[in-house]
Amino acid sequence: MTELNASEFRSLITNTFPELTASVFKLATKGWDSLAVDVDDRLIFKFPRTPGAERALVREAALLGLIRPSVSMAVPDMRIHDGPPMFSSHAKLQGEHLLTEDYETLPEDARQRLGDDLARFYAELHDLDDDRMRALGAGPILPWQSPDTVRDKALPLLPSELASYAETVIRDYQALPPDPYGITFGFFDGHGWNMAFDQAAGKLNGLYDFADSGFGPLHQEFIYSNFISPDLTARIVSAYETLTGRKLDRRRITILTGFHRLSELAELAGDPAFIGAKIDSFGAWAVATAYAG
Repeated sequence: MTELNASEFRSLITNTFPELTASVFKLATKGWDSLAVDVDDRLIFKFPRTPGAERALVREAALLGLIRPSVSMAVPDMRIHDGPPMFSSHAKLQGEHLLTEDYETLPEDARQRLGDDLARFYAELHDLDDDRMRALGAGPILPWQSPDTVRDKALPLLPSELASYAETVIRDYQALPPDPYGITFGFFDGHGWNMAFDQAAGKLNGLYDFADSGFGPLHQEFIYSNFISPDLTARIVSAYETLTGRKLDRRRITILTGFHRLSELAELAGDPAFIGAKIDSFGAWAVATAYAG
């Protein structure tokens, strides 16, 4: 779709929702796939940017229709409007992104509650019927860059002290056997930028952006909370083990986390706007794991 200005968004939305004519409209996010508009801090409208993004938004809404009544965690109740242009709407989950500095200020009981809540969400999500999810359009999650591509594109961008660590991560990743729990339907995007967190109450109000959900290796589900804190991931993993009886491989999660960050760096190696942040992300993980020499 062509880029729209604020007044055009207002017209498109109020044509379908005339009761919002006097509302306050603001651009919420300008993502890769969709533009999101916040109305009165209580409604979110998403406008896909491409035909592929349209199909992904329809699929996300269909998947959420089954996920929402199956999990304890609040997720968007998304509706599709045919337009043209096609767009979605849902009530806004109230809360802010959960960043590392926010997590570090939480008291012990709030950290544990968060870990328990996310573990329960993953346990419930992983218990969904695979055939039903496939019938709604769920497919494989997007693959990472290959080890050879990571070596070619990511390693030359790293300072020497991180390059040796990166080579170790790549070798360890290549040596991993298939996931012992195989492939499962999951979120695969559980970082703090997809969370509606009430910092004052220390409580997670919900999760959103299920566009990247699909079928992937079960252990990969648990790497994204490391963007917030390895402490949170450890709590999620322990609680998940108690709920499901599955014993997770913490070393595997550590290796996957490191390789994922290298894969992101390799994927964006040609875009100077992102390189610095991706190098910093990998460096932070090296420090967090004391994996580097």
